[in-house]
Amino acid sequence: MTLKPMPQGDEEWKKTLTPEQYKILREGGTEAPFSGEYVHEKTDGTYACAACGNPLFSSDARFDSGTGWPSFDTALPGAIETHSDTTLGMARTEITCARCGSHLGHVFNDGPTPTGKRFCINSICLDLKQK
Repeated sequence: MTLKPMPQGDEEWKKTLTPEQYKILREGGTEAPFSGEYVHEKTDGTYACAACGNPLFSSDARFDSGTGWPSFDTALPGAIETHSDTTLGMARTEITCARCGSHLGHVFNDGPTPTGKRFCINSICLDLKQK
């Protein structure tokens, strides 16, 4: 996988990302459910951060959660960081890219696999690199 150069500051991020990507990746927004490119994706490969190219999830960890966002039961080692998120009156765990700090989505403890995790990720934050 090829890592992208790291923009220095918000103005460079705005030049690198589309306005919608910037809103979600850099400002912590959320795309509408069932609207993303990878909601029903079945292709084998690795999902990387759309902002910096950091590998995040294997397609082997993907499952259909029925929530309208791509879901995974585990992340690649060292790929993400978690943070407490109490916005919108909820207590959640936010997921960010460990390389560039971009917002990816949230992780919940209600997954159907043995990990018990559901990494709920905005499609626009992902770039699928096919096997």
